[in-house]
Amino acid sequence: MTDAYDCIIIGGGAAGLMAAITASELGKRVLLLEKTGRCGKKLSITGKGRCNVTNNCAEEEFFSNIPTNPRFLYSAYSRFSSQDCMDFFEQLGVPLKTERGNRVFPVSDKASDIVDALERACGRNGVTIIYSRATEILTEKNGDEVTSVIGVKCGEKGYYAPSVLIASGGKSYPKTGSDGDGYALAKSLGHTVTRLKPSLVPILSEDSYCREMMGLSLKNCTLTLKDNSKNKAVFTEMGEMLFTHFGVSGSLVLSASSHIPEIEKGHYTFYIDLKPALDEKKLNERILRDFGEIPNRIFANSLSKLLPAKMIPVIVRLSGIDGNKQVNSVTKQERARLVSLLKAFPIHILDFRPIDEAIVTSGGIKTSEVSPKTMESKLVKGLYFAGEILDVDGYTGGFNLQSAFSTGRCAGTFM
Repeated sequence: MTDAYDCIIIGGGAAGLMAAITASELGKRVLLLEKTGRCGKKLSITGKGRCNVTNNCAEEEFFSNIPTNPRFLYSAYSRFSSQDCMDFFEQLGVPLKTERGNRVFPVSDKASDIVDALERACGRNGVTIIYSRATEILTEKNGDEVTSVIGVKCGEKGYYAPSVLIASGGKSYPKTGSDGDGYALAKSLGHTVTRLKPSLVPILSEDSYCREMMGLSLKNCTLTLKDNSKNKAVFTEMGEMLFTHFGVSGSLVLSASSHIPEIEKGHYTFYIDLKPALDEKKLNERILRDFGEIPNRIFANSLSKLLPAKMIPVIVRLSGIDGNKQVNSVTKQERARLVSLLKAFPIHILDFRPIDEAIVTSGGIKTSEVSPKTMESKLVKGLYFAGEILDVDGYTGGFNLQSAFSTGRCAGTFM
């Protein structure tokens, strides 16, 4: 049968490409189905086009960065760890480097180098790649019960294999092919899909001053996410963020968003420390020095050394200090309010941006229905899952891609 293979992989992303390479290295005849015109589309835009391949951290730290079902990854990660991943790409001819936060990138800063290396490895190993959408998984049945897979249908065309891997991604970035159709295939075979929500996603705010500061990028600020129901900080990190017409975005905001399990108005608030290098006492002294140099200037025109121009009118307004007041008349109490505002500038959170703007989909195939040691379905013989389609997600920093590579490697080994 000309269209018979040992295994068929649905999805040419990180997990699918890794599984294809692994299975073909083991002598399997592999068919990879990719519904867009190019493999690795989402890979090519990760890390702002640089591809944050993995995180060069210890095992314990890796799992502390997987908030959803980390135990499910134990076996797959032990087979293909962050170090194994780095060795793998170095052996494919892609030199890597480790940056701040142990994030690993190609030395070239080109995500295309990662994608090209994976495609070349598929080519060398004889993987057949067909650009077509899988519309149905063909199965054998015992009465009404599905017992095993026997292939995949793409429209009217059938391809046959005793093992099928669904590695079609989540619902984020649908233009890259990650449009959620893998969930429908899994559901048709009896699998449960947990509630899907965006993770690593920009945030909507009810504050009109975010729009007022649209386009302003803050660097070296500290962002804290507070759970107001518990009066507790659940995320604090220094880095970069961006004000937008809808609220806030940037790496800090994306990271913080994955610490929000359920979102509703008033439940969470961001606080920005605009001067993390100065405590309140030193910041007060700094403001006093600045005011001392320009004692007769009005308050609204006195903050240019301290803040970006777009932020000054907002700070003046929120401080409650009369903008026309000369700085030599600003009281100690007013200065204390200004210091507090600069150390904890509030952003009131309304909602996530839509899931198609998220980097990662939180939720997916219920992990209790999948063997963590092989990635094979516990419900249907020969059906496998890997990558973002699983209900496993991590924080930003290379943890999600490593999960995809680890589960893809595992599935490719056992298919």
